[in-house]
Amino acid sequence: MTGNYATYDVLVRGGVVIGADAAARRDVAVRDGTVVALLEPADPAEARTVIDATGRFVLPGLVDAHVRLHPPRPGAYDWASESRAAVAGGVTTIAEMPAVPADPAGRGRAGLERRRTAATGASLADFVLHGAVDLPDPEVGAELTALAAAGVRTVRLYHDDHVSTPRELGPVFAAAAGLGLRLVLQPADAEVLELIQGRLARRGVAPGYADHEACWPRSAGIVAAARCVALARQHSTALHLTGVSSQDEADLLVAAADAGVPVTFEVGVHHLSFDAGDVLRFGPRALLGPPARDRADQDRLWATVLAGESIVVGDHTPGRFSDRLRTSGPVVPGLPGVQELLPVLYTGLRRRLGLPAEQAARHVARVTAERPAALLGLSRHKGALVPGRDADLVLFDPERTWLFDAAEVQSRCGWSAYEGWSLIGGVELTLRRGEVVFDRRGGGTARFGAPRGINAQTEPDETWFERDKKSADGE
Repeated sequence: MTGNYATYDVLVRGGVVIGADAAARRDVAVRDGTVVALLEPADPAEARTVIDATGRFVLPGLVDAHVRLHPPRPGAYDWASESRAAVAGGVTTIAEMPAVPADPAGRGRAGLERRRTAATGASLADFVLHGAVDLPDPEVGAELTALAAAGVRTVRLYHDDHVSTPRELGPVFAAAAGLGLRLVLQPADAEVLELIQGRLARRGVAPGYADHEACWPRSAGIVAAARCVALARQHSTALHLTGVSSQDEADLLVAAADAGVPVTFEVGVHHLSFDAGDVLRFGPRALLGPPARDRADQDRLWATVLAGESIVVGDHTPGRFSDRLRTSGPVVPGLPGVQELLPVLYTGLRRRLGLPAEQAARHVARVTAERPAALLGLSRHKGALVPGRDADLVLFDPERTWLFDAAEVQSRCGWSAYEGWSLIGGVELTLRRGEVVFDRRGGGTARFGAPRGINAQTEPDETWFERDKKSADGE
């Protein structure tokens, strides 16, 4: 070392550091796994490892708030394979959701510990675990208390994946509010589905690709979302809704948040990518639950992304493709998404919406890093490249154009709905707490780091909803 230069463990030099509200050419200095400084390009500094980021964006590591990893059967997929997919896509923190269909082994406090054990020592990415409980369950209050005591901040409610009646849900919303928990639900009213599907069955319509949306109509989501909003308002319960697919649901939830209801929601990157016609064209490769809707619905979901009214998730469902090729019985919806989240979202912002590169990247940082971190209570350590937070970062080529093919897939499922898509922007390097966990600089074979991901859950943070409300109130 020569001169009075500061010395760091890692120095990422020459890149454009992307934040939700700004982009600037800065050098990122890392010590002990933490960002300790953002240096002007001319600032003298030395480091044991210097990473050249010239011509690249330096994005905060993504926080995917909806990843299914607890396997429904042995050998289907695991933390090792799916966290490889995550870091290859720039995701450095996974919020794991117990798999659907129902997986009793992942529910409650005991299920939480089993899932934590499975992740520890296997995951390349850091992780948090959504709690999970079933309804109806006479012990649900005790389960929520136990999950809160275990450090969980978000709890997914399952009832055959549909919202129950207000009589069942009211005490759960009240208990969650008292414990400071955020409830997570997918809005799909069971009674509406039963009525619609019953009528279709009487007319001889069997569930299949062509009739998937008819069997899972938007009315089921709208009815359930309205019921959940009413309960959240009544009990002051923090609420997060998944699987929002229609403009009607988005309009309702945005209006509820504007009125002071503590509700947030997510949009799956797949619902931004596929519409109802794609199911007829691509069959199982575009089959979602809830279904992809019309182009107008897609436009409204994109508007929530631009306005920062939603977060965007991969909604990762890494089932085997062969399981989707059924000739009888219900078809199985859901697509792999944790690896695809960043490049597909960025491509949509550039090509569909026509945004310039830096503006598109700032939107990515907001809806896939900053706000998911706040939602999950991780903002003290995750979600932005600022001094004091973890050195989770992604070296991203904003102008690379490439074809997504099966050889790119890191998930054990071995397939992607985006095979054959031309994408803009590629992940070259991913650091988790200053450690390289994915490296594909210069092309060629991807190289992965060590599976030292940790449970990132800390004390709860003020969510973006609470911060925005304070700002609107002039506090």
